[in-house]
Amino acid sequence: MTNLRSKADHKICGLCSTSSESPAEVDRAALRRSEAGYTLVALLALMTVIALFAMAVAPSVQQQGQREREQEAIFRGEQVAESIRLYYINRRGTVGISGDAALPRSMDDLLHGVPKPGSSKTLQILRPSAARDPLTIEGEWRFILPRSNALIDFQQSLLFYAGGVLPPPRGELAQLQQFAVPQIIPTNTLGAVSSSSSSSSLDDDATGPFIGVASRSRRDSVLTYYGIEREDQWIFTPLFR
Repeated sequence: MTNLRSKADHKICGLCSTSSESPAEVDRAALRRSEAGYTLVALLALMTVIALFAMAVAPSVQQQGQREREQEAIFRGEQVAESIRLYYINRRGTVGISGDAALPRSMDDLLHGVPKPGSSKTLQILRPSAARDPLTIEGEWRFILPRSNALIDFQQSLLFYAGGVLPPPRGELAQLQQFAVPQIIPTNTLGAVSSSSSSSSLDDDATGPFIGVASRSRRDSVLTYYGIEREDQWIFTPLFR
């Protein structure tokens, strides 16, 4: 009887020993769980570093993008200014046309071109891409009219930038400058120049014969244009070049 009981106890102990994990297996499982935890912590740390790096780089990338758009705006604006000069010269040579009447009234006038001398064809004076403002989504330049407040402000800023002396206009534009921009007293103080910025919003929807263009964007600029640090105050005109 005793032998039978001891055999049964031996079988039960054998079953228990086979169903339980050995100490080595327990250690390996614990090690795997620990490694998984370390991997998760390392991944979270890496994601944090990447996020901080992205936050640090984002302003620089954004500023570089704005800089490139401003460079393109200056490039296109100068082309518009030159096309206004060519349009004015061509129209001024027509009998009975002078003053404001010789200036373009729409961007289509510049895109259409001017008659080619001795030919029935027209001479292109403005590329279609230059007729678009890269600083705004709409892409529409703001027209600057003769004798407008924005033009007077721009002349004042140029006077300050140039030390009170503006370069004389080229021959064919001398008469145009006389009626397009009133003579103003040079200002030698920075305050007088910066205080004139508010008038730029008065002619946003101006129509009629225009002597220059400007952007509708009112952001502070990354670049400076003749010392001016706001995009809507950059005026591209053949009068001051």
